[in-house]
Formats: sequence, structure tokens, C-alpha cells
Amino acid sequence: MVFDAECPGLGVRVTAKGTRTFIVQRTDPAGRKVRISLGAWGGMTLEQARTAARAQLGQMAAGVDLVAERTRKRAEAVAAKAEAALTLERLIGDWVALHLANRRPRYRAEAERALRVGFAAHLAKPAAKLTKQTVVNTIDAMAMGGASAMAGRTVAYGRACYAWATKRGKVDGNLFLGLPVVTAAAPRERVLTDREIGAIWNVALVMAEPWGPLIRVLLLTLARREEVAGMRWSELTEDGATWEIPTARMKAGRPHLVHLADPTRAALEGVTRINGQDLVFTTTGRTAVSGFSKIKAALDKASGVTGWRLHDFRRTGVSTLAGLGFNPVVADKLLAHQPHALSAVARVYQRNDFLTERKAALEAWASHVLRCATGSESTESDNVVTLRRA
Repeated sequence: MVFDAECPGLGVRVTAKGTRTFIVQRTDPAGRKVRISLGAWGGMTLEQARTAARAQLGQMAAGVDLVAERTRKRAEAVAAKAEAALTLERLIGDWVALHLANRRPRYRAEAERALRVGFAAHLAKPAAKLTKQTVVNTIDAMAMGGASAMAGRTVAYGRACYAWATKRGKVDGNLFLGLPVVTAAAPRERVLTDREIGAIWNVALVMAEPWGPLIRVLLLTLARREEVAGMRWSELTEDGATWEIPTARMKAGRPHLVHLADPTRAALEGVTRINGQDLVFTTTGRTAVSGFSKIKAALDKASGVTGWRLHDFRRTGVSTLAGLGFNPVVADKLLAHQPHALSAVARVYQRNDFLTERKAALEAWASHVLRCATGSESTESDNVVTLRRA
């Protein structure tokens, strides 16, 4: 240690390796020596070191604890570095990987996609720096762009993500709490007519696999698109009479048993089974089919039916079954919904899954679809005549 004669307290510390560092040293009121590094020799001149030393000594004389202050600044720097590293993109990834690991794959994918797409312009920014005004502006832009339903779901996903992050101390608060309610889009009421059902069925009947059989199974089972697309041979009974959808692919988080009517089994028999692969509907043998938008466009063009979605099969089916006299509770059970016709108490104690009634309903629905396809019956109106295809 070599001290400066001109500026008492300023010194240079020289190590055995030749490293030289300017330091300032002072004895505190308790008799302890307090030593603060100012910088490397060569990195600052002697005059600069003297100026810095006088400033530090002045603060020490005023009672400032420079060691504690330096420790505080070092901790703040570490915290700032960690905050910068936790970008919104990384936070979403951590939330999906750690918190949503046991959720349904569809929910996991949809939640991640909604947040990444909705906040694409902010993914590289620190998650803790996202402001409430930014969130509100983003959600409002989605709503005004005609995506009110997606805006509402994005708020829900963001609220869940930030609640998880807040509990773990990753962010200071939940920006999505107390946001204005986004008005959801009006619920769809599209019900396909008998003529439209027949047209779609007839196109699917000649469409190549896997899409033709998939559309037919989707229509006949009234299951959700992802549930059918992810169907596996191991989920079918040996006689092909029933299909059990596992918990992981069910929206309600419970396994669901589906009766397969004869036309449904016939559609599945038209699918080529790939040796060693469990997926029913696949083009690669390794992953479930994708590209529904292109197939739907081709189906619309060939059938002449427009303004509908694959999900409308479900509404059309239960609406038809209601007209055929089936109990609404059975229809809800077919769709794996909680029956609205039962009171809250009854739903708790009612454990009957109505399997026999559900089988009869799907058999009746399959018969109705085939009648629509052949034009042998019309239930639309006495003034409507369905013409047979020549």
C-alpha cells in the first residue's frame, strides 16, 4: 500500500502480480478502517484519483456509509440485470413450461399463442416493465379490430400468467387485474340445414383420406375438432363400438366415452392404418393432421355450403336431436357439457352418464345424416322439397 502525500487517505494497492488499484481509506468513528476502491491505475490519472478521493472522504465525513451504499448499488445492479433477462417472452415460456405442464395441450398451446401474438411487439422487453396502459391499448386494439372474443381470452391468459409470476416474486404486480371487461362477440347460432348436412356429407364421402373420413367422424360423433384429429387406435375398443377420449384431450378435464354408430365405424375402416403408429388421422405418421383452413375452403367450394364452421356440427346435431324428442340432458352429455337442465345441487349428485340414451341419440343422428345425404327426408319445411342428386 502506497499513500499519497498530497491527498491524505488516497493510496495505491499493488498486488504480487503487479495489479495496481487506487483506493481511498479512512478510519470510521468505531476505529475500523474503511477502504473503497476507486479504479485501476492507468484507467484514471492521479489527478482524477485525487478528485474522486476527496469526494469520497467528504461523504465519509458527512456520515455516509459508503460500504453499505456500494453494497446496495451492487444489489440493485444484480436485480436490474435479472429484470432485464426476464423478458415477456421468457416469462410466457416459463409459465407454460412450469405452470401449464399438466393442462390440456390445446389450452396450453392456445394460451401461449394468444399472449405471444397479442403482445408480439413487447416480447423482447422486460416483463416487469410492461405497463398497464400498454396492456389496455393492446387489448383495445384487438377488440376494435373485430377480435373481441380473442381479446377477452388474452386478458384471461395474461391475468393467469402474471398472477403466477407475482406469487413467485418475478414481477411486482398483476397488470391484468381490474381491466375493463371486453365485450365478447355474439355467440354463434349457425345451424346447418338438412340440405347443407347432406351436401357436406356427400363431399366428405368422396374426399381422400385422412380428411374425408375425419370430416365424417367429426359430423357423426359431434366431438370437437382437436378431439377427433388426435384420435388414436388404442382409444377404440376391439369391436370398434366405442371410443374413449382421454382426460388430456378433453376440455372438461374428464374422460369421455363416445358411441360409434355403423356409419362412423365405416368411415374409420376407410383409414389406412400405419404400422407402429397409434394416430388415426395423420399424414406423417408422427403427428396429427393440420391445415384445417385449406380443407375447409375446399369443402365449402365442393359442397356450396358457406358461412359455417366445423364446430357448428355440434350445435346442429343437438338441435336436431331436440327436434327428434331427445332429452336436453342427454344432448349436453353428448357434448361433454354440464347439463344446464339440472340444478347446481342436482349436477353434484347426478352421476348417471346416460350412456344408453347417448348411444340411441348418436344412432338417431347418424340415421338423420344419411337421410339428408340421400335426400329421402326433409324436416325443414313443408314448402321445401329436397331433390335427389342425379
